[in-house]
Amino acid sequence: MPTQLSYARSGTITKEMGYVAEQENIDAEWLRDEISKGTIIIPVNINHKNLHPIGIGKGIKTKINANIGASKIRASVNEELKKLEYCIKYGADTAMDLSTGGNLNVIRQTIIDNSPIPIGTVPTYQVVEQANGKIENIKAEDWLDVIELQAKQGVDYMTIHAGILRRTLPLTRNRVTGIVSRGGAILARWMVENNKENPLYTQFEQICDIFEKYDVTFSLGDSLRPGSLADATDAAQITELKILGELTLQAWKRDCQVMIEGPGHIPLHQIKLNVELEKKYCHNAPFYVLGPLVTDIAPGYDHITSAIGAAVAGQYGADYLCYVTPAEHLGLPGPEEVKQGII
Repeated sequence: MPTQLSYARSGTITKEMGYVAEQENIDAEWLRDEISKGTIIIPVNINHKNLHPIGIGKGIKTKINANIGASKIRASVNEELKKLEYCIKYGADTAMDLSTGGNLNVIRQTIIDNSPIPIGTVPTYQVVEQANGKIENIKAEDWLDVIELQAKQGVDYMTIHAGILRRTLPLTRNRVTGIVSRGGAILARWMVENNKENPLYTQFEQICDIFEKYDVTFSLGDSLRPGSLADATDAAQITELKILGELTLQAWKRDCQVMIEGPGHIPLHQIKLNVELEKKYCHNAPFYVLGPLVTDIAPGYDHITSAIGAAVAGQYGADYLCYVTPAEHLGLPGPEEVKQGII
């Protein structure tokens, strides 16, 4: 299937581009040109039927994402729909379903069917659930099966932790907080247990096949994002960023849309540098940051520490900001925390 990127490269302004141009009050031809260069994305899976498309990237409004999702201890489709309702009511531009409990496929499909905003996922979470948490037993192709299933359901963008490699693991040895990305930690464990390279890296071409077919956008995950100010902008983080830049070019060759995920915990004076490094190493692909949190010592108030970092990141050119709720570091957010995080 043609993707938004392939249409843009062939000179076609799609109805999704026209809609985004109208929403942003910008020229549709300019938008098409930026999409063709990879500096703006429109995450829109061909199977997400009631979607109101949005643009993420250079020269348009900065967007925010809200994470939702059920857990083993609290798995309710209705509660997830309540969180989605709050996402829409309080102005989140997208939502990520990070469910790890309940019937994952039903929860995800219900969220997609009820969502006018783009929905993202981390397929690795489902891969682990299906293996009953036994990471060492997962087969490389299990990732492809789950990615295909979620793409068919209508997921608009997926976090793919393809940049953490066996050669980058030693770089985390002297860190204060090691690997804090859940997806990154799972893949690190899989590589160590199986003595093999990251399956998301070795099977990247097959993932591109799936993403091209449904026009799923890559959100290239930062497995080695810093979990403390002490680890910010270190060799592990920057080495992975360079690998993500190489993968961006591979995905673009296949007409797949790409954005890059970023930190994490970053001191105020390093935020500008982090945005500049991402634009440099990842060829101006849109930058998606988690916060960043500008201090490590405010659990319970991380919706505030992250909003400070997000404002500064946005000022320096971050395109897309993942909210952090008061529950960050403490537990899973309920609907009220989702509301607080978005606000």
